[in-house]
Amino acid sequence: MTTTTQSIRSTGGPAVGEGVTDRRAFITKALAAAGGAAAFMSALPGSVAEIPKAEAARVLARPESFVQGNILERMLKDLHRAMAKPVDQRKWVMVIDLGKCIGCKACTVSCNAENNLPPGVVYRPVVEEEVGEFPNVRKRFTPRPCMHCDNPPCTPVCPVNATYKRPDGIVAIDYDVCIGCRYCIAACPYNARTADFGEYYGEGLADGAEAMVGDDALAYETRPNYEYGKPWAREVGRHASPKGNARKCQFCLHRIENGLLPACVTTCLGGATYFGDYNDEHSLVHELVGSTRMMRLKEELGTEPKVFYLV
Repeated sequence: MTTTTQSIRSTGGPAVGEGVTDRRAFITKALAAAGGAAAFMSALPGSVAEIPKAEAARVLARPESFVQGNILERMLKDLHRAMAKPVDQRKWVMVIDLGKCIGCKACTVSCNAENNLPPGVVYRPVVEEEVGEFPNVRKRFTPRPCMHCDNPPCTPVCPVNATYKRPDGIVAIDYDVCIGCRYCIAACPYNARTADFGEYYGEGLADGAEAMVGDDALAYETRPNYEYGKPWAREVGRHASPKGNARKCQFCLHRIENGLLPACVTTCLGGATYFGDYNDEHSLVHELVGSTRMMRLKEELGTEPKVFYLV
């Protein structure tokens, strides 16, 4: 054995002959892989036009599901499982992980778009706070939808019973009954309700502006929203519900009943918002609510909110 070979082996490296063999095997495998890739590429169509129409329709009609274990996919399955049960056997809850919230307010924007909210009405604000002591300070962001309390202080003060708790726990408002007294707004300790005063973003714009409807509204402001599964159009010059009503988050009930997650859940960039049926012990939210990080806002009031925070 040569001195060179001995020194290589003494340091743990391959012998000269072994190294040559390993390199030869590596090159052989690489060439084989390249040849297989070339064969695969040659089998692909040269353009989209060459894909059979039936196959293209199948692919474009519905994208493939996310990878197994994706959080949104799991929550969607949890929701569909819950919707197969009677309404009084569900208990909808939301969990928000404050460690993941980045304060982007995508949830606020998507909520406004989903519910076509007018000026002054917001269902999901994100509260910003500065915590700590200088120089060790940081921003904390707290999304604050309606808490959908098990013991809601807003319902007993309504003189016409327009606001009520559903069997599944969602606190709802009957726009056809609401008289706009705003007692519920004053009673809510979470500032989760706002009033629709019939305003439009287009008010005050110069005459002749594009996409205007009358003198007050932009065209998109008059499109209906579908809260509670019914179209509600905000027509210019007509004071009808939801104008004049108290309004608030309803967990996107119209989406839930059509097998969809709330808009804020699907658009959360940080993946900080979770939704599902707490009564389902196999659901994601049931697991999260049992976390040692869990807390609720103003629990001392006895409202029993169904929005939980992970801190």
